[in-house]
Amino acid sequence: MHILVTNDDGPPSNQSSPYVHSLVSTLKDAGHTVSVVLPNVQRSWIGKAHMVGQTLTPSYFRPGTLHKDDGITSDRPFHDGGEEWVLLDGTPASCTQIGLYHLFNDRGPIDLVLSGPNYGRNTTAIFALSSGTIGAAMEGATMGRRSIALSYAFDSREHDPEIIAAASKLSTRLVEKLMKEWPEDVHLYSINVPLRKGVENQLITYTDMIQNKWTSGSSFTVLPEGTADADPDVEELKIRDSEKPIDAVGRPARREHVTFKWSPNFVDVKTSSQAAGKGDGWHVLQGHVTVTPLRANFWHVPHYTGEIKLSDHDNINTESDTKPPLAIVQYPEPYVQPLITKALQHHSRLGFEIVEHNVDLPASDRRVVQFRAYETLDFDHAMQHTSTSLLCAYVIRKALIRKHYLSNTISSWLTKHPASILKDHFKASVHFELDYAEFLDDALVDAWDLHESMVRNDSVQAQRQKEWWILKPGMSDGGNGIRLFSSIEELQHIFEAWDPPSDEEDEDGEIEATSTNAQDRDDSEAPITSQLRHFIVQPYIDPPLLLPAYGNRKFHIRCYVVAVGALKVFVYREMLALFAAKSYEAPKVDEHSISIDLSQHLTNTCFQDESTKESSVHRYWMLDEPSFDPEWKEDIYSQICKVTGEVFEAAAREQMVHFQAIPNAFEIMGVDFLVDTDYKVWLLEMNAYPDFKQTGEDLQETVVGGLFDEVVKTAVAPFFGVKDHSDGSEQMTKVKEFDLGRR
Repeated sequence: MHILVTNDDGPPSNQSSPYVHSLVSTLKDAGHTVSVVLPNVQRSWIGKAHMVGQTLTPSYFRPGTLHKDDGITSDRPFHDGGEEWVLLDGTPASCTQIGLYHLFNDRGPIDLVLSGPNYGRNTTAIFALSSGTIGAAMEGATMGRRSIALSYAFDSREHDPEIIAAASKLSTRLVEKLMKEWPEDVHLYSINVPLRKGVENQLITYTDMIQNKWTSGSSFTVLPEGTADADPDVEELKIRDSEKPIDAVGRPARREHVTFKWSPNFVDVKTSSQAAGKGDGWHVLQGHVTVTPLRANFWHVPHYTGEIKLSDHDNINTESDTKPPLAIVQYPEPYVQPLITKALQHHSRLGFEIVEHNVDLPASDRRVVQFRAYETLDFDHAMQHTSTSLLCAYVIRKALIRKHYLSNTISSWLTKHPASILKDHFKASVHFELDYAEFLDDALVDAWDLHESMVRNDSVQAQRQKEWWILKPGMSDGGNGIRLFSSIEELQHIFEAWDPPSDEEDEDGEIEATSTNAQDRDDSEAPITSQLRHFIVQPYIDPPLLLPAYGNRKFHIRCYVVAVGALKVFVYREMLALFAAKSYEAPKVDEHSISIDLSQHLTNTCFQDESTKESSVHRYWMLDEPSFDPEWKEDIYSQICKVTGEVFEAAAREQMVHFQAIPNAFEIMGVDFLVDTDYKVWLLEMNAYPDFKQTGEDLQETVVGGLFDEVVKTAVAPFFGVKDHSDGSEQMTKVKEFDLGRR
């Protein structure tokens, strides 16, 4: 690989550029062709600048001994076949341009622009927007070249050669991996490597860039007239070390003739990184290696389109704007009601007026949010006042929350997007209608895959080799009516047990043929086939991931997803693991009965009595399984985020009749996932107005209370003009955003 190396710190120097020589040597030792062009002096904080009218003159540098300042500079090329770097009296971005097109054409095409390693970290927007290191990589990206900005976050100016060597080796391996797997939508990467002992063993993670701002005042110091310029190498060291607050400079009573020196204080960077809880700056503070994929553009903020018309009547100080927003809180669950009220009260900046009883919505444009049962939401009011009236549910969303619609949504999406992640994370279902068991054969005429599976099962002797299916009534909830089967006989038996009593009853009024199926016994809530009619069947996921520390009981993950407007999708990081009542055994039947113990297979706590419920609900992130890889929970969470974002896009783009996201609504959905023994996540179903009571009393405040607090921050407050958390937070991960063009 031919790599063009540049930087913004200049040629090797223990004072200002102590890392570049080590990196170049390591890249060469790895077998790469390395061409080097650097600014001839310190050019930090200059971004992607070019000097208008300046003529750039190269000089030539031969590096000396590693970690010693004994390199040689010449006004003319050496012409002796030895190692030769080029120095330019220009900016880092200019070095990239000239290096790509004018200096190394005899060495073949350049595959990668590698800028750095910068002397100090380049994390958060404050650093990135001014960084010459990122500027040089950005220049390469705008020329259509793969580009990487590499920075070393030092804790000490004592340059330990062993730590620098380890960082160079890690950087080389990481660069090679990124080059092999470079995706089309990434223009450049910003990498930060902490210079700490054992860096080669540190976590390497993708991160977002923390979007921070200067908050402590001016970055310039006022100096007396005639103060001489400072050495830029020395100043760079001082700037990188400045993380203590500085006193604000008062405004003089009358103007004096003074000078100004740029001397930013990075306490704002450190504070914002510590507070973020995630993102590039936060991870570097933990000692992690960060990789931030970037695009080389200033991308416009979406959702703002069309003509702007000015009117003499435009006045933001209307009466409706000055009144606090009205919050109508009449949620259908007493478990949730006080949590919503408390979350709204937390947001003191808006000062919601909260009412918890039936009230007429204002006919004016007063701002209002409705936390009500779906059936009692005033959709007409919201449609008439789209900029001031906010709903806690979308009008139409059955493409997601109806089981058979969800399957159709994903099938339609995969037809047009066969490479979608949903292909490997959702089991397609069969759906049919049935009045009575005797018509089962007719109902399954079009269920080819199901038929073939059951035929194969008839010829399989070993129970473990059979394919199992799960039957779910399409319109029931709480896990009601779920059954397992592997043959037409077992399925027939299930429906016969649900049929209304026949005339053949004994004298005590009991049906003569009582069921021996543990799936049907003592089931007072069994669905009545003639009433429900609609059923879906899905392949049963076996074997599931089991945790020895929790008795090898099957579990599913309940996560809460918040869809906002048209459309942002967030996953609430605090998730639940819901365990079955008994240890898992693969489903099987014997010769004498069709008996399956559902308490081993169904993880919905609605099936459990109080004695098992206490040990069946756990916080996902508190699960402790010492035998597993330490990153197993993060990997599962990452899959959940990707699948969730994709399924919402599938519904929004392919099922616009059955899912209509509108700008003045949001909705919380409970989404269930199962994990198999390969740690692969499978989407099971999505639920509107989820049953929060499954969380229990112990976790009510921590999980559900925290959820509604985040909902107010990310969905409610931004609608009323407070944008602080409109793109999520540490606990609310934004997994998808796109503009559906609805206003």
